[in-house]
Amino acid sequence: MSKTTEAYADLDLSAGLKKLVAEYEGPHVFTTSFGLEDQAITHAILSESLPIRIVTLDTGRLFSETYEVWQKTNLRYGVHIESFFPDANLISEYIRKHGPNSIYDSLDLRKECCNIRKVLPLDLALKGVKIWITGLRKEQSSFRNDLSLFEEDKTKGILKYQPLLNWTWEDTWAYIRENNIPYNSLHDKGFPSIGCAPCTRAIEEGEDFRAGRWWWEQTSQKECGLHWVDGKLMPKKGN
Repeated sequence: MSKTTEAYADLDLSAGLKKLVAEYEGPHVFTTSFGLEDQAITHAILSESLPIRIVTLDTGRLFSETYEVWQKTNLRYGVHIESFFPDANLISEYIRKHGPNSIYDSLDLRKECCNIRKVLPLDLALKGVKIWITGLRKEQSSFRNDLSLFEEDKTKGILKYQPLLNWTWEDTWAYIRENNIPYNSLHDKGFPSIGCAPCTRAIEEGEDFRAGRWWWEQTSQKECGLHWVDGKLMPKKGN
């Protein structure tokens, strides 16, 4: 365990975020997709009035339930969470060439859609940012098992902090309920991981947390590219 990770390992969510903003020069940004983990972090940031900017990526294909919890969150905390959108010209050209649901036709086309709708807007959201806070948890995917609380994304020149990395799904629910935090109603319908509507389904009992993401693809690496380094999900040790 690195010295940086060790110093944060036993801190609760609020304490870790407070320590982060005290010790690391910003700007600090937290990216939310309004899932259960992200709602927990949003609550910790806003209830403590921490100087961390909260942004989201509106892909244009989100569930209506996601917009509902977004609105509830704004009202609950008296904020207007900032949104970043895909380039309209890129979307128009993609649909003209491939059609509106070409994500089902090939892995490359799905990844191209993710790149336009999520990765490129994320690059804009993180422009000039030094610390990026995410809601990743090890339990979500086998590809996240080896991640650390802190990861260096050298391609972006950003240090990532994942305060919920060692939380379980039950830990997350307990925090949500204890603090009466608004959450996406799809979680009550078998959706532990929620992305774009065409790309997400409920999971069956015993399935992996991310089995409902891009379920038609014959691959175990269910990632959209937001957390890839050099083309893959890769922990960077030594922080």
